[in-house]
Amino acid sequence: MLAAWLVLLAGSALMVPGLLQRASAPAVRVNGSPSLTGAHLLERGFPRLGSEQMMLVFASAMLQDDDAVYSRALQAAISAVSAQPQVGGVQLLPPIPGQDRRRTYAIVGVNGDQRARQAALPLLRAAAQRAARLASGSRLDAHVVGETALLAEAKRADLADLRRAELVAVPVALLALLIGLATAGAALVVLAMAGTVMVTALGALAVASRLGVETDTFMLAVVATVGMGLGLDYALLILLRYRQARDIGHDRHQAAGIATSTAGRTAGWCALAVALTAVALLVVRTSMIRTMAAAVSIAAVVAAAAALTLLPAVLVAADRWLGRGRLSGRLRWPRPRPRAEHRRTRIRRGAREHHAVEHRAVEHRAVEHDGDGGTGWSRWARHLMRHPIAYTLACTGVLVAAAAPVTGLRLGVDLDRASIVQTDFGRGLAYMEADQISSSLAVVLPHPVDAPPVDTGALIATLREDPRVASAAPIDNGRDLTVVLVVIRTHIDEPASTALARQISRQYAPTLLPPGQRVLVTGPNAIFSDLIEESTTQLGTVIALVLGWSLAFLLVTFRSILLPIKAVVMNLLAVTAAFGLLTLATRHIPDLVGHQVNTLIPLLAFTLVFGLSIDYEMFLIHRVAEHYHHSGDNTAAVVHGLRHTARPITVAAAVMVTTFAALLTAHRHELAQLGLAVATRDHTGRHRHQAGAGPGTDARPRLPQLVAPRSPGTTTARTPRPAADVRSRVRSGQWGLRALTRSIAPMVRRSVSSMTTPRPRRVVTGRRV
Repeated sequence: MLAAWLVLLAGSALMVPGLLQRASAPAVRVNGSPSLTGAHLLERGFPRLGSEQMMLVFASAMLQDDDAVYSRALQAAISAVSAQPQVGGVQLLPPIPGQDRRRTYAIVGVNGDQRARQAALPLLRAAAQRAARLASGSRLDAHVVGETALLAEAKRADLADLRRAELVAVPVALLALLIGLATAGAALVVLAMAGTVMVTALGALAVASRLGVETDTFMLAVVATVGMGLGLDYALLILLRYRQARDIGHDRHQAAGIATSTAGRTAGWCALAVALTAVALLVVRTSMIRTMAAAVSIAAVVAAAAALTLLPAVLVAADRWLGRGRLSGRLRWPRPRPRAEHRRTRIRRGAREHHAVEHRAVEHRAVEHDGDGGTGWSRWARHLMRHPIAYTLACTGVLVAAAAPVTGLRLGVDLDRASIVQTDFGRGLAYMEADQISSSLAVVLPHPVDAPPVDTGALIATLREDPRVASAAPIDNGRDLTVVLVVIRTHIDEPASTALARQISRQYAPTLLPPGQRVLVTGPNAIFSDLIEESTTQLGTVIALVLGWSLAFLLVTFRSILLPIKAVVMNLLAVTAAFGLLTLATRHIPDLVGHQVNTLIPLLAFTLVFGLSIDYEMFLIHRVAEHYHHSGDNTAAVVHGLRHTARPITVAAAVMVTTFAALLTAHRHELAQLGLAVATRDHTGRHRHQAGAGPGTDARPRLPQLVAPRSPGTTTARTPRPAADVRSRVRSGQWGLRALTRSIAPMVRRSVSSMTTPRPRRVVTGRRV
């Protein structure tokens, strides 16, 4: 198993550099939207205008547009750009009132899909700049502004932000692990597992990209961050369960089996929950959002596979190193026992039953040894259950107060000018906005073949009177298409600009154009308008799907009704509180997260944080139910569950917070917003589970639904766990990788089978074992 994972890790590491080069910029166009349909019609009817209209900006510090050198350099640059294979044509824009005489603008029509336009952009920009500088003696410069240029800058910024976030997340996560685990050896194992998950997930993405699947840089950021976060989370919880099993006397093979069949099984369920919630994103008709569903699912699957197969082998192989580098005397790692202590008495008859009974006896002694009193968490759990209503109201009140600002949530598209101000796109955009030529729209009006051009006189007159419009002019291809080119004054990411695209198609066109005329508006503003409308419209659908799937999933997992409802309601409240805090951040720290929330963040963050919110709930409830199998006492089970999961959940949440909070170092506001939303969810979720353990779980009709009720005078005895099979199969002295593989494989198969099949039970009368 270790050898297979090493080969997989090495292969993934070799493929990641190629993935970074092949990754494209995020695609923001909505499939089937009017803006996309209009772009296709425009490319077919007006090849000179292409599928995208970029703006070519010429600027000089000393020359004006009437200078001979300026005019000669301008013509040379236009000729060089027109010679590019993807360029359909170049059209100079007439000056508008108030325009700086040192600047000139031209519309460049570029053909092809997004990948073709991205490949043509560097050549186009280089040709324009080289020709302009050569003809003017470096006194005239050229800049390219448009959708593709913006996405190219987003790609560059995303890759830089990803590297920066990982450089911050790794040392901070290591520090949190050192504090939480108190040993350097255990912390390094958990961190190595997280790194393995991240690299392997990126390797899977690299394989998909080689097979023709479109991958973008935002997808890489999500895979890397989610993969590292889940890898840390699952590895930490399984390792702590392994440590507890070693503390009560199990050998390393038994401890690995017990940890995998308990915490590992729960991690598998949690990964499935994360993947299921991410699938809800497929209803959104935007490629960028749909690829996020694939990214989160890949990260979850790889994290679960590593936790169930690689981590047990690593724990057994590195057992004696896990306690190295102890930082505190309070938390001790059990020392390896002599081999003689691990020998088993071989019994020819009934060997399996003997080992099963012995295993149950050891677990029961562990329960009695652990006790429920005398620790801070035990006292806290009992205190909670003595005052359930008060703490429920207090916890709910805090979350409601944090969620209250969400009513003022502002969604939109932010170009994040601070991150692009020093780029070619940023300089060109600054010139355009200074001259109030921020962007352009194309109103596409198809008409029957050989019919006269569409009468656009009333529409153009109305547009020219609109203060947001700098100019408007009609053109016709003489066959079947009329187009109105509109130059807009307001900034491209202002709500007024995106509102203009909707106003043209829904208000101006029906009243100012011939009846029944088909209208399609395309251009950057129309693309952003369709994106905002699609994301806000589908947000309700995504929320309903996530809530419904989560409820059904928890019903199957917990075999209860009240617990899943409580979990979904509390998780929904915690997610809403995270968005409320994000809204406050946009008001008080806009330099860090922007002035408004990106329109895609609610979709991404809600599905991601809701899926992640389930994991701590499942770890706590499963540990409570496990103790209830032994004692049948609901109160003692809750105390035991909170006592033994409080520290793992706290450390895991702290590590997850540091992982996603590293995105706050990103220059791109949408990455910072995603990191803040997920990080605050983990912080509020941890306190919610710990404060809600008493009143949320101390309901006697709930937990008994997880297991069969006990009859008076009988003792419940469980069928041997997979760990008992490990104990019966592993021979004395066989401590190598082959023995581990033979012992873990049946356990993994039975753990997966137990996820869907109720565990058989036997009732044994007499004294309790």
